[in-house]
Amino acid sequence: MSALSDHDPACHPQLDWREGGVPVSTCFDDPYFSLAGGLAETRHVFLDGNDLPARLRPGFHVAELGFGTGLNCLALAQVAAVPVIMTSFEGWPMSLAQMERAHAAFPELDDLSAQLRAGWGGDVIHVGPVELWLVMGDVAQTLPGWQGRADAWFLDGFSPAKNPGMWDAEIMGHVGRCTLPGGTFATYTAAGAVRRALTAAGFAVERQPGFGRKRHMSRGVRI
Repeated sequence: MSALSDHDPACHPQLDWREGGVPVSTCFDDPYFSLAGGLAETRHVFLDGNDLPARLRPGFHVAELGFGTGLNCLALAQVAAVPVIMTSFEGWPMSLAQMERAHAAFPELDDLSAQLRAGWGGDVIHVGPVELWLVMGDVAQTLPGWQGRADAWFLDGFSPAKNPGMWDAEIMGHVGRCTLPGGTFATYTAAGAVRRALTAAGFAVERQPGFGRKRHMSRGVRI
């Protein structure tokens, strides 16, 4: 994991803050979590979408595109009853101050979020039963060299319409390459281009009811 510096603003995202403590990326004009309830969205899309926690076993490996505030990691840690591994790819890591402000929106996760912040900048961060590895940098450069194999993916980059590079066919192809047979993905987006790219990457893809005002989301199984 690349070292994190809280002393170089250029390393961190530029944020606006909406009511309820929701951070919004000024670069992508997109919120980091749902205005309608970030933790509920995470549970619906990424946990339920990957049939978690029912599938968890010791050593289960979750991979993620878009670490953001770490909310998905915190939600996973809250429900995991066994030690699991998480590898998350992030291009613009938040500063500690930004993370602390974002985490304030989720008081029920206070203990876990404090663990995440306490380990921020280390090679590996332990958040409850989750062993978290962060891979910093442009995913187009970092994911192709990754040799891990995931049991489940949280695909949580900014909107495909606003950050298309995160969702292009080459990136989705690497997601497929780095997924064990029978492994899964889940994402809030149901964009046709993303579903086609994941199908081409070897997944059986289906649409499911989305969260809040979003009619659909996507999930799939590596075949």
